[in-house]
Amino acid sequence: MLDEANCRGLLERILEIPIGTIEVDKEKSIVYRPEFKGVRLDVYAKDDTNRRFNVEMQVLRERSPGKRSRYYHSQIDMDLLYAGMDYEQLPDTYVIFICDYDPFCSGKYRYIFRNMCIEDETLHLQDGSWTIFLNTKGTNDSEISKELLNILKFIGAEQEDSLKDYDDPYIKQLQNTIDAVKRDREMGKRYMLLEELLMRERQISKEMGIAEGMAKSVISILSQKASVSEELSNHIMNETNLQTLEHWLELAISASSIEQFMENIHFTV
Repeated sequence: MLDEANCRGLLERILEIPIGTIEVDKEKSIVYRPEFKGVRLDVYAKDDTNRRFNVEMQVLRERSPGKRSRYYHSQIDMDLLYAGMDYEQLPDTYVIFICDYDPFCSGKYRYIFRNMCIEDETLHLQDGSWTIFLNTKGTNDSEISKELLNILKFIGAEQEDSLKDYDDPYIKQLQNTIDAVKRDREMGKRYMLLEELLMRERQISKEMGIAEGMAKSVISILSQKASVSEELSNHIMNETNLQTLEHWLELAISASSIEQFMENIHFTV
């Protein structure tokens, strides 16, 4: 995505709007004070109308995707608005997460969020803020463009499948870029490091998938005894340690009631 043509093509497929001249900021970092959490943006770009675009690749499941996107928006806004400037000078910002899993478990390839009025859904806040989550594991093929479907299939493909002919000029363009990166000695080292990091994240993601399945099993067993409260359900689903979940599974089976289970795991509302 450091290549401006690649970046522009991706944004046009995701947003389905024309993008003119684009400028990509390489490895943009935003840190205001050491005691505050900074952000390092994977891809940060602006176009000739001053719109800003942040694209993040997400392999590991994020527990609070909404709050993470909120923080990214706030950090980008802080970086754009200087003292004495009017709020109207804030450009439209797009924070985009490309996820190798379904972040909201609704089977959609694309989730677009805007701020609107609860009492009147036709009334939008018009704050210029767009948050978009893409899911490579979607199932609603007919609801998105073929061009966007191709790029999500390509991103989510295993290495062997990523080399096939997608009959898509933009995908071929990306494949050529990847080949060039692999051939470049300096970039090749960075590519190998990225491969290693992605393998580690995929392994963690796999373990988290197992953890999620075990957590759901604990809740299922408990629900046969009585209704499981939302607080307890969230507590169980937020646990990622496999040994802890295995222990909880045994306690759920042996407990005579949900109250006893809660006492055994030291959970209080």
